[in-house]
Amino acid sequence: MTTRRSALAAAAGAMLISCNRERRKRVLVAPKGTSHIFWVTVRAGAMKAGADFNLEIDWNGPSQETEFARQIQIVDSAISRRVDGIVLAATDRKALVQYVDKAMSAGIPVTIFDSGLDSDNYVSWVATDNVEAGAMGARAMGKLLGGKGKVGVIQHVPGSVSTMDRESGFEAAIAKEFPGISIVQKLYGMSDRSKAMSAAENILTAHPDLDGMFASTEPSASGLLLAVKARGLGGKLKTVGFDCNDSMIEEMRAGNLHAMVVQDPYKIGYEAVRTIAAKLAGKQPAKRMDLAAVVVSKENIDTPEIQKLIKPDIQA
Repeated sequence: MTTRRSALAAAAGAMLISCNRERRKRVLVAPKGTSHIFWVTVRAGAMKAGADFNLEIDWNGPSQETEFARQIQIVDSAISRRVDGIVLAATDRKALVQYVDKAMSAGIPVTIFDSGLDSDNYVSWVATDNVEAGAMGARAMGKLLGGKGKVGVIQHVPGSVSTMDRESGFEAAIAKEFPGISIVQKLYGMSDRSKAMSAAENILTAHPDLDGMFASTEPSASGLLLAVKARGLGGKLKTVGFDCNDSMIEEMRAGNLHAMVVQDPYKIGYEAVRTIAAKLAGKQPAKRMDLAAVVVSKENIDTPEIQKLIKPDIQA
């Protein structure tokens, strides 16, 4: 009997060891928001990386990109639950710093993606080079306007590093490369299509002789296009957006959207999770990974490369 009990105990112990070895490590991926197609595509990339590197992905973010208090709750809860890693797109450059410091101090590696922090206490930073992407938008606008005219800007939200970088990149390139173009007004769309539409209408009212408008995000661009069409300015006012969705693609084909600067959100999500997988495996990933954006126009939208970018497989 004693021998049998010993054998059973040994078998149970072996099974427990095996289960512990096979337990997948859990990684929180906390986007700035979840309601826009950009984040849906980021999620697909993150989930694919989770499958490739045998990680359990906990995708959890606020519904809107202005809800930084909610994102703080999500991150703090994950730290308390002792997740194995965190991948974070910070809603606010300052508010999340202490929570990233808290995670790193607790031995939980953090990768920052898409939108950064006023800190370098993290494992890796994975994002589009947003300053250059903004400059690409400026060059598209400069070409559309022949180097002269008046332009308005629909910004995203205060405190979001990624969008602030692309907005400053746009402004700097306009000032340096197109002195004949003046930026006459800038208003926030607050990550909301309706608010962005109102902001665009306010700019158009204040500047009826406006020649073009730049929107630094998908919801800002969508709202801008609604305002442009409502005023019968489709095809007349030169418009440059950022990121894309099905509606923006249709508007480009209709001639209402003239250019859009497009990131690769699938790759951003994948690479961000991959850096945490590397760190958990005892490797040291690159501190910074800048991913290139591309300018999409009616001329190149149907090329295979652009179609793959704007119509990614998000079934993961």
